[in-house]
Amino acid sequence: MDIRRLLIANRGEIAVRVLRACRELGIEAVAVHEPDDHDALHVELADEAHEVASYLDQAALLAVAVAATCDAVHPGYGYLAENPAFATAVERAGLIWVGPPPAAMRALGDKVEARRLAEAAGVPVVPGYAGVALDDATLIVEATRLGAPLLVKAAAGGGGRGMRAVTGLDDLPEALAAARREAAAAFGDDRVFLERRLRAARHIEVQILCDTHRGAVHLGERDCSLQR
Repeated sequence: MDIRRLLIANRGEIAVRVLRACRELGIEAVAVHEPDDHDALHVELADEAHEVASYLDQAALLAVAVAATCDAVHPGYGYLAENPAFATAVERAGLIWVGPPPAAMRALGDKVEARRLAEAAGVPVVPGYAGVALDDATLIVEATRLGAPLLVKAAAGGGGRGMRAVTGLDDLPEALAAARREAAAAFGDDRVFLERRLRAARHIEVQILCDTHRGAVHLGERDCSLQR
């Protein structure tokens, strides 16, 4: 299915980048904006723009996409880009979701599930605990087994939010409480798990881009350590 009209479910620089790509590809771009963004650059550059109450309003975004006769929805990044429920809703509406399949998002967007998948595939992982039981009592027992230093990490989301370093086990209860509070506020999910804290480690990523025609490219490696 060709994409002729694309809804960009995002704002700002992210939306502008997608808009420029649409122009290069000859795709009509439909933008959305919250009331305060009515004069934003991405609204000005779009072929068509619609107001929504929030960039997180899934029902409103889908309604705009259908009313504007869009073929596809591009979430950009942030906001709903990693929300498998929104991706599923887009596909059920008969539209193309420009992003990973919802099943992949569910599996890898959840760090606990991603860790289990890696272990099942024989991929080396940092020592830790991400079992079925993630209550504080179980985590304290597992932390004693693992020993310090540790990281308490949120199961959902990313960007370092919901993460706390534990240098001594006496600090663990407070770290668990703080990480759960932050994770619940940021991601609506207060689950946390444990990993060994590696000192002087580097955060290296290899980004892979695939399409529905069995095409795949890697974009080289990136040292993301400075993000931390």
